[in-house]
Amino acid sequence: MKNVVVAGLLLLALNQDPRVGTPFSGRWIVRADNGDGTFRETVFVLEQRGTSLTELTGRVINPTNEQPIVDAVVTGDNATFAVITGRPPNERRVEYRATRREVSLAITVTRPGQAPQSLVATRGPATAGDLPARIEPPALHRVPDNGLARTPPMGWNSWNHFRGRVDDPTVRAVADAMVSSGMKAAGYTYVNIDDTWEAGRDASGRIQTNRKFPDMKALAEYVHGKGLKLGIYSSPGPRTCAGYEGSYGHEEQDARTYAEWGIDYLKYDWCGAARIYKDEEMQAVYQKMGDALRASGRDIVYSLCQYGRNNVWTWGPQVGGNLWRTTGDIGDSWDSMTRIGFGQDALAPHAGPGHWNDPDMLEIGNGGMTGTEYRTHMSLWALLAAPLLAGNDLRSMSPETVAILTNRDVIAVDQDPLGRQGRRIRADGAIEVWAKPLASGAHAIGLFNRGQSPARISVRWSELGAKGARKVRDLWAGRDLGRVDAEYAADVEPHGVALIRIER
Repeated sequence: MKNVVVAGLLLLALNQDPRVGTPFSGRWIVRADNGDGTFRETVFVLEQRGTSLTELTGRVINPTNEQPIVDAVVTGDNATFAVITGRPPNERRVEYRATRREVSLAITVTRPGQAPQSLVATRGPATAGDLPARIEPPALHRVPDNGLARTPPMGWNSWNHFRGRVDDPTVRAVADAMVSSGMKAAGYTYVNIDDTWEAGRDASGRIQTNRKFPDMKALAEYVHGKGLKLGIYSSPGPRTCAGYEGSYGHEEQDARTYAEWGIDYLKYDWCGAARIYKDEEMQAVYQKMGDALRASGRDIVYSLCQYGRNNVWTWGPQVGGNLWRTTGDIGDSWDSMTRIGFGQDALAPHAGPGHWNDPDMLEIGNGGMTGTEYRTHMSLWALLAAPLLAGNDLRSMSPETVAILTNRDVIAVDQDPLGRQGRRIRADGAIEVWAKPLASGAHAIGLFNRGQSPARISVRWSELGAKGARKVRDLWAGRDLGRVDAEYAADVEPHGVALIRIER
């Protein structure tokens, strides 16, 4: 009888031990080494249940988001489940297959269009993946204008080309190349470090740089010594988009640190805040950093990066923003660039000196489009009065890329002090005509061929509300075409543009 009782108690203990009775239950952590002294964690919160323990519920927590698992099934030591990422119409299904080992889970992840990835998850504490306590957003008020960015900012950003590979030597070399290539002389000023520079915080809460950036103040001094300015990146959330340390709860402290380092530009990316705040709280959350930058004692351009959500163009200036993203991330492709660029027309009333619509960074020179398409890209961004932030490797540009990025006539359209964003004045199928009024009373006009065949495109001065003859200059050819009475026409190649300036 004694043996039976002992056996029964042992069986009960085994069933209550989650590692034995429900081997998948618990919090499991995949810790990936970023290669810079920091780590990115993904937490699997799993609960195995049901009379036969074949049911599985839970969620997958990444640094900036979490999704409930769906279609989960347990079969012995194996479990399969999925999560749905993204928003309609860009949802993606990510499949997971987990196999129970002695003290770990072997997980195979399959994402659409990618090869399967093998991960190892180990048990974590009961709080793994949990958010810090919520900090209530402040009451709304208007942040004073900082007087900066009276024309759209021009410079370079590391993300499009380098992503997580950016480091101190690369930034120094890019600053050198900005000068030697003629880009500085053409007006490019900002050298902006995007995500992945951050480490954790010291005992006082001060943000630390990881080993890719050993001395941010010294880097700023180097960039300033070239006659350029240095930009940096953060998030209002606990983590940035790439899973690095964000500014949540440390806004004033971070702004003071940026000022001490000599930072001139902040890109503030919503990603990590989405787990804590709703979109309708976005204005107050961005206002908090706007106030902090104003109190930092240094002039710092404030770039809001929230992908056009919550109609940011209606409140961006009120939080101290100098520019705000109007769209999701651009890709180095014709489809991505044109979908974004030609979709900006309705936002024109919200742009002006100090406050710009930002359709994202330039892809010129990254290799995904032709020279013709890159000229269209540059022309459209100039007409949109968009920030011109190159996203390529400035150290190894072709002569064609340099010529596109440094065309003085095209840059002058973008930088025109009137600060008016161009508008679409006509669209006929694949043909679009856009115009931008300039401070001198002139107009810049883009004749765009979005089609696959050559097209002859014309524009009448009356479409601009103008009468009489106009002087015409071809901005890509750099050639004056003389006086034209009432109408101009050009043969435009597929995916190409004719960009002209007309004046009395």
